[in-house]
Amino acid sequence: MKPQKRKYTTITIPTALFDNVSRVIAGTGFSSVSDYATYILRETTSELQLSKKDKAGKSAVIEKLRALGYVQ
Repeated sequence: MKPQKRKYTTITIPTALFDNVSRVIAGTGFSSVSDYATYILRETTSELQLSKKDKAGKSAVIEKLRALGYVQ
């Protein structure tokens, strides 16, 4: 079976930020600013998705409690 080729796109960040990130990740497990940005974006979007699910779940519980007369 042939491995899938990953598709990429380009994002633009200020040069000063790129330089700062390059310095910060030096000596870490990140091989490039792109690797670091990918990691950060994955982590952040996962947290946002969980946060949205938590809010939706909390709203559903409150609505059920309201329907039962426990919350006004």
